[in-house]
Amino acid sequence: MRLLTRRRVLAALGIGGAGLAAARIAVPRALRPGPVRPIAALSPAARALVGTAFAGVDPARVWDLHAHAVGIGTGGSGCRVSRRFTSHLHPIRRCQYEAYLAASGIRDPSTADEDYLARLLALHRAANPAGRRVLLAFDLRVAEDGTELPEDSEFHVPTEYVAAIARQHPDVALAASVHPYRRDCRARLEAARAAGAIAVKWLPNSMGIDPASPLCDAAYDAMAELGLVLLSHAGHERAVHAAGDQELGNPLRLRRALERGVRVVIAHCASLGEARDLDAGGTARRPCFDLFLRLMGEKAHAGRLFGDISALPLVNRCGRPLRELLLASDLHPRLADGSDYPLPAIGPLVSTWLLARRGLLDPSDRDSLEEIFAANSLLFDYVLKRRLRVVTAEGERRFAPIVFETARLFG
Repeated sequence: MRLLTRRRVLAALGIGGAGLAAARIAVPRALRPGPVRPIAALSPAARALVGTAFAGVDPARVWDLHAHAVGIGTGGSGCRVSRRFTSHLHPIRRCQYEAYLAASGIRDPSTADEDYLARLLALHRAANPAGRRVLLAFDLRVAEDGTELPEDSEFHVPTEYVAAIARQHPDVALAASVHPYRRDCRARLEAARAAGAIAVKWLPNSMGIDPASPLCDAAYDAMAELGLVLLSHAGHERAVHAAGDQELGNPLRLRRALERGVRVVIAHCASLGEARDLDAGGTARRPCFDLFLRLMGEKAHAGRLFGDISALPLVNRCGRPLRELLLASDLHPRLADGSDYPLPAIGPLVSTWLLARRGLLDPSDRDSLEEIFAANSLLFDYVLKRRLRVVTAEGERRFAPIVFETARLFG
């Protein structure tokens, strides 16, 4: 049933001007989720699949290290989104914006921020109440001279807003977001650490950050001294407009952080796009995933460099990187799970049919997974990743349990 919905949604998005108007109506209706359902309400087959997914792991150490806080400013949150998302002059972006709202369970824009958080917490507590969600703030874009650029920023989720959520909800951990070009970046990082932050979130392509720039050194030194993990996107960015340069997502540019003692998690294992090979003079281009693997292979970074597998099952990423990482058991102790919520809640972005067709999922798991998706998209994301596999002559190869015990990264 969800496959049919996906086809209709994608067809609506694929046609021209008239189709955009239809999509503005069809997409939110197709993506709007039902109520969160407990595991006990699932069928015996689906409950058994959930039980298998939690076998061999400590639920208390299963943390989602990549869950986005999102807001438009209701309830005094201080959040904002670019006018390009909400303007009717940008119909494609407006449709994307409404898709995000719908999939997140937001029906009334006047209470969007409160409703988003309430649903995220409900999903989390129904999926794994023993674990935690690392909730990500998102700073404004900042110029090299330290000037804020709100009009060039896709969205803004203040660290203070996420810190307040974490104070109120012990099962939420704070990931601050501080742009390294801010003149007071160290003071902001110290304040975030005092507020309980365990990580810092960057999206260089959108935030206009060059991780290889000396302008980042003050931030790197502060993160290393304060014990803050840097969760940085690498590879090309598709979900958020890259207002800067896709080359800023070159994973080799994060060497500077590693050399200054920062523990770094590369989001999505740099699984999209190509970048300049900085080790070959920058003239040749290589898949960002290959550059990520090269960085992971450098012995100097062992113990400080990790990759997160968030978004890898999405239809635009579930190719070679996902297959190779499933097979790379030697890397599993350096991989960590994250949901990239709300993306897993957007039905068309994850296809169990495609994963099965590519040999990455047992077709017999599909019906139960689809049932789990309808009940809880966060639980679906976790169970799906636990069920991903590659069949070899020696048997099935899956992500090791340690990939999902992400609490180990934070102490």
